[in-house]
Amino acid sequence: MNQQHRSQPASVAPSVCTEPQLRDTQTAFDSVAADYDGPRGNNDLIQDMRREMWRWLDIIFTPGSRLVDIGCGTGLDAVRMAGLGHQITATDWSPQMVQRTADRAAHAQLTAQVQAIAAGAQQLGRLEGDAIYDGAYSNLGPLNCAPDLQQVSRDCARLLKPGGALVFSVIGRICPWEILHYLRRRQWRRVKLRFAREFVPVSMNKHTIWTHYYGPREFFHAFRGQFALRHFRGLCVFAPPPYLCWLRERHPRWHQRLWRLDRRTAGWPLLRNIGDHFLIVMTRR
Repeated sequence: MNQQHRSQPASVAPSVCTEPQLRDTQTAFDSVAADYDGPRGNNDLIQDMRREMWRWLDIIFTPGSRLVDIGCGTGLDAVRMAGLGHQITATDWSPQMVQRTADRAAHAQLTAQVQAIAAGAQQLGRLEGDAIYDGAYSNLGPLNCAPDLQQVSRDCARLLKPGGALVFSVIGRICPWEILHYLRRRQWRRVKLRFAREFVPVSMNKHTIWTHYYGPREFFHAFRGQFALRHFRGLCVFAPPPYLCWLRERHPRWHQRLWRLDRRTAGWPLLRNIGDHFLIVMTRR
């Protein structure tokens, strides 16, 4: 569920994500669910990132896997994976997004393969069954809104079989494109937003999403007790992030070259720590 984080930070942000902030985030995503498949949540650059995530999901998970989609949004990933033969439990904190997922699955005649549940990342304990899933994935930053990553780790460890994989794409701390973009506009506070060590407010559709940004190893720290780190890499290291869609439109050939460069090099040391997002793969111990 990409956040298209385009706002100024508030002057004071809380150090923890409280229940009122969680409700703010839920309301924000409910408010955009009806049109989130358009430019707001799935423009051409987001589709490029989504396809890259799909490439990794296809590498990690064999057909017929039973998977949890954490932060399913409107169900684009869940229905795509179900169409490939996977059994998907699709979860989201936004009830309106969950309804969109259920409707999409019904339209694709995949209701039997997609179970849509209104449950946030902090509520995975509500899912029934121990060690029955082959893996879980989360695409385009829902876990940046999770109030307690260690709880997410414990819940995933309970749900996944030994050797089961987590494949997450998470909004990162260091995005060179964003730093240059806001430095050029002299928006100094926006430059610093991702480096905050607490949840910060980000505006969407006149509502607030409470977001915590992470570096890859910082993120993994919450999972290291139950999971082993298998791989991580930057996403949109050289390719522009979703809010610079005009670059793709004006320079499509350069954009393709930058994505090819991303795929070749974004897993290298140093480069894998930067980018608009990072992709991380972990396996259940």
